[in-house]
Amino acid sequence: MGIFKAMPVTMRLQWGLWILLLLLLFFTLLPEDGFVQSGAYAILNTGFYALVVYGNISFLYPRLFLKNRKVLYILAAVAGLLVASLLRTYSMMWIYNTFFNMKPHPELVTTMIFVRNVSGLLTIFLLSFILRIFIAYFVLKRKAEEMQQQHAQTELELLKSQVQPHFLFNTLNNIYYEAFREAPHTALLIERLSEIMRYFVDESPKDKVNLSTEINFLENYIALEKIRIRHEIGLTFTRDIDDDYRIPPMLLMTFVENIFKHGIDKTSTHNQIAITLLCRNNHLIFNTRNELPLHPVASGQRGSGIDNLRKRLLLLYGDNFELKTERSDNHFNASLTVPL
Repeated sequence: MGIFKAMPVTMRLQWGLWILLLLLLFFTLLPEDGFVQSGAYAILNTGFYALVVYGNISFLYPRLFLKNRKVLYILAAVAGLLVASLLRTYSMMWIYNTFFNMKPHPELVTTMIFVRNVSGLLTIFLLSFILRIFIAYFVLKRKAEEMQQQHAQTELELLKSQVQPHFLFNTLNNIYYEAFREAPHTALLIERLSEIMRYFVDESPKDKVNLSTEINFLENYIALEKIRIRHEIGLTFTRDIDDDYRIPPMLLMTFVENIFKHGIDKTSTHNQIAITLLCRNNHLIFNTRNELPLHPVASGQRGSGIDNLRKRLLLLYGDNFELKTERSDNHFNASLTVPL
């Protein structure tokens, strides 16, 4: 009973149907054939019915009919029914003549039984399509229930994810106010970190964000990266664009991130970075230019950010964008143009 309960619902229903059919055949034959003979015939017939049904819905139909090999499907189905009918006929005759009657039946009776078996198995073959629809319905129902459970779990996880970041934001705000009294510069950095984290939580999941939000994110990122570098950086950020434009989040981040990963010489006092953000002909143009460090940063992931950005741009804009990177003797230039 425990094994039966552990089965999927569709499997339990199928077992229930076959057991019901077995009992129906048994009690139908019982008045004329007796207990043992009725049981043997019920088991034999149920086995052949199952062979026809599952041979069709599990093998012939998915492998031939659904793959548009309909003629071969029909031929295979006819051949299968004839073979199954022949085996069923001789099995029934063998069981009857061996165990229940010592006088063999004449050939005419065997032929009649064969014709009747073909007709019966053909009916079962046609009914197998109903069973297939029946199984498909419960499979779809089960998947729908699983999706609802996953959706409910996702909503629960989303609520948890919202609670935890907001707890962290509140904690950072408290630290900010404490730090502001003793070290205003440190408090400003804490505030920038808080804004970056809020961007990741609230803005990055969106399809598009205001350009002003994206610029603020870049400025906060740059400010936090600067504290990791010993010497001052010469950085200019030129903007000539309406901040109300909307773009996909994190679209401009890759160029800036690459500069601080690969384009900064931490031992140099002459790191120069130029960033421009323009609007021309209803297109956003984003350019970065940085000096190449004398001692390049070794990284096995070099260039993967640009490759990932290109893949994302293909998904967002198709071929309607322009991404260029150019390396000269002393500088690295990157340019991105996308429609607004």
